[in-house]
Parts: sequence; structure tokens; C-alpha cells
Amino acid sequence: MGTFNSGILGGFSGTIGPVVGANWRGLDVMRSRPKKSNRPATAAQLEVRARFAVISHFLAPLKNVLAAYFGQPLGQSSRFNQAFTYHRLEALSGTYPHYQIDYPRVIITKGELLGLDQPQLEAVAGAALSVRWQDNSGMGQAQPTDAVLVVVYNPARDVFVHHHPAATRADASFVLHLPATWVGDTLYAWVSITNRSGQKCANSQYLGGVMLG
Repeated sequence: MGTFNSGILGGFSGTIGPVVGANWRGLDVMRSRPKKSNRPATAAQLEVRARFAVISHFLAPLKNVLAAYFGQPLGQSSRFNQAFTYHRLEALSGTYPHYQIDYPRVIITKGELLGLDQPQLEAVAGAALSVRWQDNSGMGQAQPTDAVLVVVYNPARDVFVHHHPAATRADASFVLHLPATWVGDTLYAWVSITNRSGQKCANSQYLGGVMLG
């Protein structure tokens, strides 16, 4: 793979003959067009592809959140790439070909800000989820205006819902209203918090699963 600052025609995206052009993290990149292989995939290759497929499918809807709040970029490794690597190694259970996401090990945000104190998840009437916590403003860098991030996943419908800011740290509670058609579905939720400017965040906290009433 090669990079260039300015060709005769400038940067390009797509395939021209044997060359593929793209823009990667602000750099114009050229690489050779991959050659197709007629060789059947090995068992090890099929296993790796299956693991990647499960993680890619799960994380894709969260890409913007992960890209903003999963730690810090390390060299050429973006936040999203780090999140992908973590989940591939730590948040996958089962054996080939039946891999599944281990929800308690999922991390949505990763940072040094103080998280919420004793967050609790509860289903409430009217197709809603209630999240409550203790206000720990004033401890460390925690501020009452810090913004709460709530992420909910419905595996039966394969849909994510995330809300930010859902509330402030000082509010100590938040009710998330969901589609009435979701009643009876089991949902899984995570909560995190960022400072008001969105430049700092806490490690996300897994709230468990609950059936929507």
C-alpha cells in the first residue's frame, strides 16, 4: 500500500485497472487490486471470517459513538479499530460457527472520567426503560452538568437505540421511551457519561437485560 500527496489528477477513490485508490484518515492511499483466489478457504480462515462478521455486524451501528469515545487513537489505530480488536478478543463467546456477543463484556466508551454511581435499569409501564443512579457530582472531575449516554440493544429486532445527552449527572434518573411494538422483547443496556464539551468520557457500565413491559 502506498500514499501520495498529489498526483497528476489529484487523489481518487475506486478502482482504475490494477490500482485501488481511497482516502484513509486524511491520506490518499493507493494499493494493488486484490487478486481473486480459487482456493477454498481453510477451516481456520472460515473461523476468522465468522468471528469478524459477528463483531462487524454488532459494532457497525455504534461506529460514531465508538469513534468518539473509545479511548484515544494510538498511532494509526483509530478508536473504532481499537474497539473492534477488543470485542473480537474479549466479547465473543461460543464456538464456530455459532458465535455470539457476550453482552456483559461489551464496552461502549472508554475513558478516565468518573462514571455513574450505582446505576440501575428497570422496565416501566408504557414501553419505557428507567435508569437511576446516585449523583456523585464533585467527586474527582465529576460535574453536575456531565452528559449521560444511554445505549440500548434489542437483539430480537437487531436494533440499537442510543441517546446522548439523555440527562445530566445531577438529574440522577432518566426515562427512555421505546416503540410499543417492542413490548415483550428483552433489551440490554449500557450507560456512560461525558463532560459537557464531549472531550472526556467514563468507562461504560453494563446495566443488564430486562424485558420491556
